Amino acid sequence: MCGIVGVVSHTPVNQLLYDSLLLLQHRGQDAAGIATSQGNNFNMFKAHGLVRDVFRTRNMRSLPGNMGIGHVRYPTAGSSSSEEETQPFYVNAPFGITFAHNGNLTNWEALREELFRVDRRHINTNSDSEVLLNVLAHELQCASDGVSLDEDAIFKAVRAVHRRVKGAYAVVAQIAGYGLLAFRDPLGIRPLCLGRLDSDAGTEWMVASESVALEALGFTMVRDVEPGEALFISVDRKLSARQCADKPSLNPCIFEYVYFARPDSVVDGASVYSTRLRMGECLADKVARSLRLGDVDVVMPIPDSSRPAAMQLAARLNLNYREGFIKNRYVGRTFIMPGQAVRKKSVRQKLNAMGEEFKGKNVLIVDDSIVRGTTSREIVDMARAAGANKVFFASAAPAVRFPNVYGIDMPTRRELIAYGRSTDEIAKEIGADALVYQDLNDMQRAIRGVNPNLKGFDVSCFNGEYLTGDITPEYLDHLEASREQAQSDASGGLQMNLGYGANRD
Repeated sequence: MCGIVGVVSHTPVNQLLYDSLLLLQHRGQDAAGIATSQGNNFNMFKAHGLVRDVFRTRNMRSLPGNMGIGHVRYPTAGSSSSEEETQPFYVNAPFGITFAHNGNLTNWEALREELFRVDRRHINTNSDSEVLLNVLAHELQCASDGVSLDEDAIFKAVRAVHRRVKGAYAVVAQIAGYGLLAFRDPLGIRPLCLGRLDSDAGTEWMVASESVALEALGFTMVRDVEPGEALFISVDRKLSARQCADKPSLNPCIFEYVYFARPDSVVDGASVYSTRLRMGECLADKVARSLRLGDVDVVMPIPDSSRPAAMQLAARLNLNYREGFIKNRYVGRTFIMPGQAVRKKSVRQKLNAMGEEFKGKNVLIVDDSIVRGTTSREIVDMARAAGANKVFFASAAPAVRFPNVYGIDMPTRRELIAYGRSTDEIAKEIGADALVYQDLNDMQRAIRGVNPNLKGFDVSCFNGEYLTGDITPEYLDHLEASREQAQSDASGGLQMNLGYGANRD
C-alpha cells in the first residue's frame, strides 16, 4: 500500500506536495519522493525514510515548478529495499514521464518479458511500477506516433494500458510540457480522488489517494476518480476526463475502511470513521451471540484504527470502555513493517499497557484485524502481564485466510495465522480465552450502510475470490517462492544504492 498525490497550480507546488505526503504518511513509511516540472524539465528527489526525514531545505529548493507528483511507499511482496525502487520513476522517451503508482500488478512479470521482447523497452528493477510506467510510455508512443500529444492520444493510451494490465493500480504521472495524467484501475480497487481550489489567480487541481490530503490543504473534494477513468490536467490547468475501460466496476479494497485509510477520509463516498462505527455495531451483535457479557468487565481498543469500533461496541452492549493501551506515535505500523522479528519487537515499543486498567479484570480487546497474529499475541501477553484475569479478543474484520495480491503486504499463506486454523485454534495461538471475528457479510453491510451505492468490494483476503480472475494456486506458489527468495537475497548483505537521494547527508 502506498500514497500518491499530484498537483497542478499557478504557484510553486513543492511545499504543497510535501504537506500532502505528510498527510498520507500512514500509507507508507519506507520511502518518499517528489518530482516537479518546470517547463520541459523535471526535478526529482527521493530516498528511504519518513517524509520529514527525507526532505531538507536544500532538497525543497531543488524542486521548482508549478506541477508535481509525490509518493510515500512501503514495499510489497518480493520488492527490493534499494533506493532504485523508490518512487517517482522516470523515463525520457517518448515524451519524458515521471510516474507514481499505488497498487500491485498481477501480470507484471509477463508484461516485463513482453516489454523487452516485443516493445523493446528495458526494465531496470523488479518493480511492477516501473513495468506499468513503461507500458504507459509505449502506449503513448503508439497513440501519438511519438511526435506530439493531444487529449485523444493520451486517453487512447490509457485505454490500451487497461487492456494489457491486470491488477490494482492508481497512478499519477507528469508528461513533460503537457500536463498531469491520473487514472485508476477498471475494478476500482485502489482509491483516487480529485480536489480543486479556486482563487483570484485561477483554479488549482489536486489528485490524491485520500480526501484528507485535499481537504486539510484547503482543496474542495470534487469526487472520486471512477474505476477505469483517466483525468488529464494540462499545464494551463484545464481539466479533461474520460472513461477508458470497457467494463468498469467499483470494487474498493475493503481494508481501506478496516485499517489503511485515515478515519477523517472519505473513500468512494463512504466516511471511513462512520464505517468503522458501524463495524463496531455489527461486531457487538456477534460478541453478544458468542460470549457471556456478564463475564466482560471492560472493553479496550488497540489504538488507533480500532477505537471507533470498540467505542461503538461498548456503547451498544452497555459495557465499560477504557483506554488500557497507550501508543507511542513515533513507531511505524507493525503490519507493514518488513520482517517478523522487527514487527514483534516494535509491538512492545509501540504499545504500553496501564496496569490500573487491567488488574483483576476480564477485558475484551478490540482490534481492527488479525493478519499474522504477531501483534495480537504480544498484546494478549501484555494484558496478562498487566494483571488481567481473562483476555477476550475481538476482530472488527473477518479472519484473513488468503493472500492479498493487490498491493497489501500479506502474500504468504504460511504467514497468515488464520490459514488452515479454526477460530478456537487461532485463539489458542494468540493466547486469548476466546476470540470473536466479524462476519464478512456484516462488514460489507456496515460499509453499505454509509454508502448504499457500494455494491462490490475486494474481499479476496477473506474469501479467496480474486476479482482479476488470473490468480491460481500455481500463481500463489510462485509468488511465495519469489518472496522467500527476495528475503534470502536481502539477508545476504549485498545492497546496491542507486537513484536520487542516495548520497544525501
